[in-house]
Amino acid sequence: MKIIADLHMHTTASTHAYSSLQEMVDAAAQRGLQAVAITDHGITMPGAPGKWYFHNLRVVPRSFHNVLVLRGQETNIIDYEGHIDVEKDCLADLDWLVASIHSICMPKNEVPTPEKVTHLWEQVCKNPHVNVIGHCGCPEYAFDYERVIPQFGAAGKLVELNESTFRTREDYVPNCRRVMELCKKYRVPITVDSDAHFSTLVGDFPRAQRLLQELDFPEELVVNSSMERLNAYLKEYTDVFKSID
Repeated sequence: MKIIADLHMHTTASTHAYSSLQEMVDAAAQRGLQAVAITDHGITMPGAPGKWYFHNLRVVPRSFHNVLVLRGQETNIIDYEGHIDVEKDCLADLDWLVASIHSICMPKNEVPTPEKVTHLWEQVCKNPHVNVIGHCGCPEYAFDYERVIPQFGAAGKLVELNESTFRTREDYVPNCRRVMELCKKYRVPITVDSDAHFSTLVGDFPRAQRLLQELDFPEELVVNSSMERLNAYLKEYTDVFKSID
């Protein structure tokens, strides 16, 4: 299965990534990708860029090297009510939100339980600004997958299969497999992303693609397997094409 867009990546603006925005787009073009989303971290993550970085993404060309550039953020979920840290006045300048749990951004005085995390994701489902459910296979933040995965689909949220998980978070992999099995069962659309923090990793998804092959995952549920599918999602759930017009 070919993946034509990488919709989760970080630049030097996140300070723990090591390639510039232009280097990431250059790498995408070299790999033959047709679209990327630049998704540096929201403000709660240590070392994250300030809000003016996100405001000023408007100066980035919508397309260069024939690569569509989505202006995004990996927004941090910051509590068990599913609140996220994207600043409201930045939303008009952003096309694409990946909502993820990072333990460093969550309350330190609360122990995660499956009940709490299930509620968290159900609340995220209600947020119309969120496009992607980021790397949700963390064992520490396990939830009722059978209950919540169909809700992701009903709410128009794409479930991410994150290549970086296979490199850096191997304990997530069994849960990621389970999540993908349920996405197949309930026909919930997904996106396959690199979560690249360096340019050579852009558009590189070998283990994620292998898992999909093992599961005989339907290509029509992989939104970034064709520009036709990606454009259909963008037209329904974002204002990207309004800004191009």
